[in-house]
Amino acid sequence: MAGLKLGGRWAAKVGFVLITAVATASASDKDKKDATTGETRMTKDQAKELFKSVDDILAFASKDSKLPIEHSVKRTLISRDEVNKFLRERFDKDESTKRLERSEIVLKKFGLLDRDFHLQTFLVSLLTEQIAGYYDDKTKTVNLLDWIAPDEQKSVLAHELTHALQDQKVDLSKWSEVGAKGIAKTSAEDSEHIRNDEGDTAREAVTEGQAMAVFVDYGLKDSGKTIADAPEMGPKLKEMTEDTGGSPLLARAPLLLQKSLLFPYGDGLAFEHRVLVKAGRDAAFAGVLARPPSSSFEIIHPDAYLAHTPVPVLRMPDIHPLIDAEYTPYDEGVMGELDVRIIAELFGGQQIAAALSPAWKGGIYYAAQRKSATAAQKETPSSLGIFYYSKWENEDSARSFMRIYSGQLARKYSGLKRREKDEKGDEEQVYSTNEGDVLIALKDDQVFVAEGFDLALARKLRDSVEEVQSSGPLQVASTQEIGPAMSLVHVMGQFGVMKAALAGRYTH
Repeated sequence: MAGLKLGGRWAAKVGFVLITAVATASASDKDKKDATTGETRMTKDQAKELFKSVDDILAFASKDSKLPIEHSVKRTLISRDEVNKFLRERFDKDESTKRLERSEIVLKKFGLLDRDFHLQTFLVSLLTEQIAGYYDDKTKTVNLLDWIAPDEQKSVLAHELTHALQDQKVDLSKWSEVGAKGIAKTSAEDSEHIRNDEGDTAREAVTEGQAMAVFVDYGLKDSGKTIADAPEMGPKLKEMTEDTGGSPLLARAPLLLQKSLLFPYGDGLAFEHRVLVKAGRDAAFAGVLARPPSSSFEIIHPDAYLAHTPVPVLRMPDIHPLIDAEYTPYDEGVMGELDVRIIAELFGGQQIAAALSPAWKGGIYYAAQRKSATAAQKETPSSLGIFYYSKWENEDSARSFMRIYSGQLARKYSGLKRREKDEKGDEEQVYSTNEGDVLIALKDDQVFVAEGFDLALARKLRDSVEEVQSSGPLQVASTQEIGPAMSLVHVMGQFGVMKAALAGRYTH
């Protein structure tokens, strides 16, 4: 579901830091307070001191990452009102938001979001709560917040100025946008989308992972240590970014949002730490920017990235002769390992997710919208037909995923009724629902799921998908992969680092 990129992207593309607990300084007699909000505002002297620190922290980030300083970085002090205005304008204008709106319906169809959840409203509220500073790669400016004390912003600056160095090295606005755009309407376009689906999201994990590494090292600077000095720290670094306790909104968010929003920070940091320990600082920073990973699979398995292990990508057949008479193409993409991890945990629990997700060996999905649907219906998941085809390490893991997925159908649909008389053999499950037929089929190490298409069409789609898969090595992604969860990652990455990701856990 990288195709449905969710999370870190709105936060990371602009370079917002999502940090759980950036505390404001206590008010003193000299502090200014906003008459409306009651928040402490930074004084002129404090702002001057913070501005002065930018160059020193930029020098630290450059030394730590070995990314050169090509020129100084512009800096400005902004208010909360200015930040909120920026967030809303970016949501309204950015191209990624359009895909996010489409992705929301697909996410609900898959059961990853509740039907009554309002994704964009929630994300704007979350960003308003979480923003701690950001670098804007369009204006080449680091934006400092006038309601957070200077000392609290310096560690955030280490993170954000790393984005500035990345931008000077590769031009982030171009480097981060590598996925196919628009809606695929032909078989050739389908193939392009599948080959390139998770690339944007993997690059978000790179930029955030590098910035997190510098952030951690900045917190350790007085000790003379860096994370490179602790090879065993990788898993712990990831775990420390997954605590949502410092964010009331994130703590009560759907699992999909929690996992996908924090993925670039936690898994990105663990990825960078592994490359740093095994290959050195040049490889972990400039080297990864020059040869970025292409998928969530490589981020989750950095040793596979270092070994140039092929990324599992399945083939999409030409399904248009089967669907185009009654359906309009709506969305498609790769369901990467991150998506499988989220689905398995949501439907089966953490232990099952931990055991099952490493057995994933490739997955693709497709969504089409009924032409006969009314305008009102087209705003809902009921207008969609979807299918998801996945390959697994062995038949046992495929069967486990089939059992988990079928077990959650009753949560998604009313009027669920199994039609055993219509099933062809023990490896098929057929259901009626209030939104049409559901087919779940197992064949060796593969699982096919179709929802919303009538049974006859679902079987034709299954046969078509199975026929184009090679019996040899899986196709390698040429540059990148993007699925439902990864859409959110890509979107949220444009809005800086989240407080939830930093949370002051790495300072001592």
